[in-house]
Amino acid sequence: MATFTQQLTRRLTKALTTLGHDSRQGKFIPVVTAAANTRFGDYQTNAAMALAKPLKINPRELASQLIEQIDVTDLCDAPEIAGPGFINFRISKQALATRISSLINDKRLGVDTIASTKRLLIDFSSPNVAKPMHIGHIRSTIIGDCLARAARFLGHDVIADNHIGDWGTPMGQVLYGWKTHLDQSAFSTNPIKELLRLYQLVKQQSESNPEIAETCLEETVELQSGNAENRALWKQFIEITMTGAQEIYKRLDIHFDTTLGESFYDPHLAPLVEKLLANGIARESDGAICVFSNNELDPKEDPLLIQRDGEWLAVPCLIRKKDGGFNYATTDIATIDYRVNEQKVDEILYVVDDRQSLHFRQLFEVARQRGITTSLKHIAFGKILGDDRKPFKTREGTVPALGDVLNEAVERARKMVDEKNSELSAEQKSDIAERIGVAAVKYAELSQARASDYVFSWEKMLALQGNTAPYMINAYVRTRAIFRKLEDIPRQPAGELSITEDTERTIAMKLCQYGEVLPEMLCDYRPNLLATYLYELAQNFHSFYEQCPVLNSQEPARCTRIALCETSSRILKHGLNLLGISPPERM
Repeated sequence: MATFTQQLTRRLTKALTTLGHDSRQGKFIPVVTAAANTRFGDYQTNAAMALAKPLKINPRELASQLIEQIDVTDLCDAPEIAGPGFINFRISKQALATRISSLINDKRLGVDTIASTKRLLIDFSSPNVAKPMHIGHIRSTIIGDCLARAARFLGHDVIADNHIGDWGTPMGQVLYGWKTHLDQSAFSTNPIKELLRLYQLVKQQSESNPEIAETCLEETVELQSGNAENRALWKQFIEITMTGAQEIYKRLDIHFDTTLGESFYDPHLAPLVEKLLANGIARESDGAICVFSNNELDPKEDPLLIQRDGEWLAVPCLIRKKDGGFNYATTDIATIDYRVNEQKVDEILYVVDDRQSLHFRQLFEVARQRGITTSLKHIAFGKILGDDRKPFKTREGTVPALGDVLNEAVERARKMVDEKNSELSAEQKSDIAERIGVAAVKYAELSQARASDYVFSWEKMLALQGNTAPYMINAYVRTRAIFRKLEDIPRQPAGELSITEDTERTIAMKLCQYGEVLPEMLCDYRPNLLATYLYELAQNFHSFYEQCPVLNSQEPARCTRIALCETSSRILKHGLNLLGISPPERM
């Protein structure tokens, strides 16, 4: 089902062709976008302004020629010229009514699958073994899941990959801690908490005591060499960690297609380094093995170079340490090989915080030097801040566990549910509170600009007004309340839809734009575009609901308004589902 943007673009292209400016010849590709200010129209194009200069024509004159030529009588009111040559289009009420009639029975709600689909791997969440998932995992986990949901709906073949940290020095530190400082009683009570305590204790000791650091390294070597005791403990640590993580994923309704730890790629690291040496991509430097710039890129764009005092200096990517050990870069290069050669992916998205930007730029440059053409993208995000605008921490100064964050959100939501719905059963209240609490955490994340830091605020997160999950869920619940009442009221025969009121037109226009927003969201991997759209739709629905009686109105208004309510309900629910939110039917 072609969107209004697509239809207007086609009509504009045809008009340009008629005027002798055939975009198929590569001369010019017109662009139609949603209008920034809807007082002047719903859509606009700057095609006349862009073409006027090379054609040496006055832009308003060219705009007039386009308006005379373009045939949009079945879509728009008469197009208008604004400013230096913008052309504004206002969709007619009849075209909106026709479109809503189509959306009612459209399973895809006006969203077409994209033309060029990919086999897409999304790397997100990635907890570390022997550590509970904490608030720092919110962004990667929730953004990654949203992108996976949206990409699947748009037609991509998606692999959701949980690349867990289960190898290297941290494992040696936990093993040493287990053997020397284990509190068996604490472990029996809360295994993951005790493993975290051991890791933090030994990490601190290692930083001040070289002998302990060396012993931890020896434990790591024993593990990687296949020592039976260390392997058995390591497997136990993984099971404990992933059992806890799976409980979180279940609450968040997040599923992975692949869960492979760093350990999976360990057998490939030594051969990989030798191959890079043999191919001349890597070389020895002070006993270590590194990949240097090959000077094919502009120095300003080369992540393996840095400018100091007017001189470009090498910042190589280390892939084997002096002691023969490997690092994250080595593992990540081997991981790319597996994903490209075994999983046959076309594109890999790494949903990882922006502090890892240099790592990924260097990783992608190594891949480029190796001739890998698979698209590699770092979907970077900012930090979560507390009220003091510093990285979020609890009063005790430690990063809160993600499970505790969800529990608190649900507890706060339960108080709200108790106040609003005292007649519901305890089971119903618990279900609604869980849905709202989890939704609040997810939406607080997804409504933010991905690249920005944001302040974590319980009050804002659970507010019934403003850009929050409860506000949008309330809009959805209102739609369902209408249809519960409708079951007891005789339905009158449905006729043609007729949009007459301004609030009807406003919400109809917003509903028709769902098919435009989703593809745009995935273009730059910005879930906040979908969140903003749903918030605006909820605002439009609340205004429509308050100003336009639905069940007590007369035909054809009643039929039209029921259709608008039904379409709003479906799009709100579907859009929230793509955000990973499952709204309750009551609130």
